[in-house]
Amino acid sequence: MSQNAVVKTFKLADGREISIETGKLAKQADGSIVLRMGDCMLLATAVSSPDAKPGVDFMPLTVDYQEKFASAGRFPGGFFRREARLNDNEILICRLIDRALRPLFPDDYHADTQVMVTLISADMEVAPDCLAGLAASAAIAVSDIPFNGPISEVRVARIDGQFIINPPISTMATADIDLIVAGTAKDILMVEGEMKEVSEKEMAEAIGFAHEAIKVQCQAQIELAEMLGVTKRSYSHETHDEELREKVWKETYDKVYAVARRCNPDKHARKVAFKEVLVEFCAQFTEEELASKMGFIKTYYHDVEKEAVRDMIIKEKIRLDGRGLTDIRPIWSEVNYLPSAHGSAVFTRGETQSLTTVTLGSKLDEQIIDQAMYQGKNKFLLHYNFPGFSTGEVKPNRGTSRREVGHGNLAMRSLKQMMPGDDLNPYTIRIVSDILESNGSSSMATVCAGSLALFDAGVKLKAAVSGIAMGLITDGKGSFAVLSDILGDEDHLGDMDFKVTGTEKGICACQMDLKVDGLPYEILIQALEQAKAGRLHILNEMSKTLSAPSEDYKAHAPRIVVLRIAKEYIGAVIGPGGKIIQEIQRVTGASISIEEVNNEGVVEIASPNKQSIDAALNWVKGIVAEPEVGETYEGKVKTITAFGAFVEFMPGKDGLLHISEISKDRLPSMEGVLTEGEKIQVKLVEIDKKTGKYRLSRKVLL
Repeated sequence: MSQNAVVKTFKLADGREISIETGKLAKQADGSIVLRMGDCMLLATAVSSPDAKPGVDFMPLTVDYQEKFASAGRFPGGFFRREARLNDNEILICRLIDRALRPLFPDDYHADTQVMVTLISADMEVAPDCLAGLAASAAIAVSDIPFNGPISEVRVARIDGQFIINPPISTMATADIDLIVAGTAKDILMVEGEMKEVSEKEMAEAIGFAHEAIKVQCQAQIELAEMLGVTKRSYSHETHDEELREKVWKETYDKVYAVARRCNPDKHARKVAFKEVLVEFCAQFTEEELASKMGFIKTYYHDVEKEAVRDMIIKEKIRLDGRGLTDIRPIWSEVNYLPSAHGSAVFTRGETQSLTTVTLGSKLDEQIIDQAMYQGKNKFLLHYNFPGFSTGEVKPNRGTSRREVGHGNLAMRSLKQMMPGDDLNPYTIRIVSDILESNGSSSMATVCAGSLALFDAGVKLKAAVSGIAMGLITDGKGSFAVLSDILGDEDHLGDMDFKVTGTEKGICACQMDLKVDGLPYEILIQALEQAKAGRLHILNEMSKTLSAPSEDYKAHAPRIVVLRIAKEYIGAVIGPGGKIIQEIQRVTGASISIEEVNNEGVVEIASPNKQSIDAALNWVKGIVAEPEVGETYEGKVKTITAFGAFVEFMPGKDGLLHISEISKDRLPSMEGVLTEGEKIQVKLVEIDKKTGKYRLSRKVLL
């Protein structure tokens, strides 16, 4: 151990130990720690610039998480054999960390800050995602970076009826609740996860159980910082004109409140009305005065707008668009909108709209996953796209954003819970949600549209799934308002974005982000119950369009037939170098995949054409069929020799037709008797038990 290393250890309830070490690695960072649980080790660093850049009035925080392939003793895939851009799993963990840390930096702290967490040693039984938030917070805790933490994150899973914190990976297959929960010692900050139709009460119990573990982990960080004698830096990133601030509030608050009280359902019209108040206020200043004051004016006016709207909602119990606190915006939906897609749906709720497609594919379309800790395949994909025009903005396409990855993952986890088993769904499925309009919770529109599109495609979804986004407005004095189906403005100006998805029976997934320091437990319970009522209302509206899966797939959708064969015939179907299976696909037009599962071969044949499937199926059956002595076959002459001919009488099976078995008359030679490629009737007369060779006869049929 390094002479300057300091270590703090604590245990989980089941006795497993977590250690946090600092002073040994990455000492030039403002804060760095190595967190260890089992053989899993995470290096977390935090660096913050000494000063804020001129004109910056927000917290420029960057969070990166990466898993090194060497941590698991593996080479990265691809041509370059090195880690490249973050994969989706790493991006999702970045978001888990970021969403927990960001609310707790001081509002007036604007220095560029970067937190990096790296998996440097992997343990195949320890999931690093539930430790990454703790590691990040600990790196900040041992630094001089201002932070209103510490925080921690844990996974809480219910396995065989028991809640477990950070359970071993091998036990997660049977979990019916899987949540990542982040919080301070006082309050919950962030929740994300999936469940198998559990009740609101059960979910709240899981969050409460997680919070008890979080308290222990926060205390460990406090004690570690005390051991080091950490002192936070002083800073001054904001200057203000208090006289101007007072003037802005005095002259604009009532006008902004009045605009909010008009309850205009058109967000663009509201935006114009709010801007008019600002323009009117600025008219009293000269151009020279505005040049020096405009930055302050915009900042103070934004504060006025935020407080006036929040005050109006709490006092009046109405929303910016005129709805009550629990009202859901008007909903309309349509299925089979795109004739060439295998399934499609349009779902519109207020000014939020998703056009979603479902594509059905075969095993050949499965996604190959190559990560440091996981290798495998994925047959259920959901991709979410959020173009600039959906909000009336000009935004160049620069690849998939972290937000798009996160929103798509939430929708995928929601629908995955209701997907049928392989016996009812042989397909690889890709859902794509293109957001065409957005004013609040496009990810929840994706869940609803995805559910309808799966129904339209004929996928036997166990039950329809809907989603709703909940908001929160607090006044800091005990009064609050929980909002159902929030607008984009309510998300921006509010204190919470809590998305909940589920069926009539229970919750399937959730994602909660707080913009204030924690969420009291009683407000969480109210939000969950209010979300349930909204979710059921949306399900009812969806059922008016389509209430069950279509009886059959679309005529142009691929059909899949699965054939199980003996393990020893896998090679015969594939052929040397894939020759046989490639020939079957080329001749019949069907797509074929084959793999060994549970000590037998599983052959999947896919094509939108029934004749194509039948031809390929019969071909494969012919290859795996057992030849029977005494049976007559139509064979094809493959090779002619001086002593007879070799005839392929079944796919992949050749037998010797001796010159003496061709005709009743004695043939002096093979010249002119048969030609290669000629089809003839033959009878299998013998199978050599020792060599497995086949002897054929033609003359017995003459």
